[in-house]
Amino acid sequence: MCALAIRFAEHEHDAVFTVAESDAVHAAMPGAHTKNLFLKDRGGAFWLITVPSDARVNLKALPAAIGCKPVSFGKAEDMARLLGITPGSVTPLAAINAVPESLTVVLDAALADADPVNVHPLRNTATLGLAGAAILDLLRHWGHAPVVAAIPVQDNSVG
Repeated sequence: MCALAIRFAEHEHDAVFTVAESDAVHAAMPGAHTKNLFLKDRGGAFWLITVPSDARVNLKALPAAIGCKPVSFGKAEDMARLLGITPGSVTPLAAINAVPESLTVVLDAALADADPVNVHPLRNTATLGLAGAAILDLLRHWGHAPVVAAIPVQDNSVG
């Protein structure tokens, strides 16, 4: 990340595979923590969605928010083929391995404005903290056209 002069903090830690495991490891790290969804829409397009770690994404409302067809979770073999990573290591930074236009990377609007935003560096044994704007700069540098959107979340209120 030096070529773009992007400032970041690196944190090494034990492997994490779930948001709950990440929460325990990341408790002492400042900034916004994330989770990522690798999705495929009914039209065959792939999407990598990055949201705050506590967000429960409303998958039924998501297509209207980001301009896609109805979505389902992508397969691990597609993730490996497109991004060169395995489940548990999903990160917007994996777009470095993706051919531009092979998938769309979406960053939740709250994260785009946050600093730092904590993401995996293509492995789940470390976390990088960098500005949301820097993540967008990297995606553009790698030839992607990232989407910033207010990702719809499930309403957890009881009425």
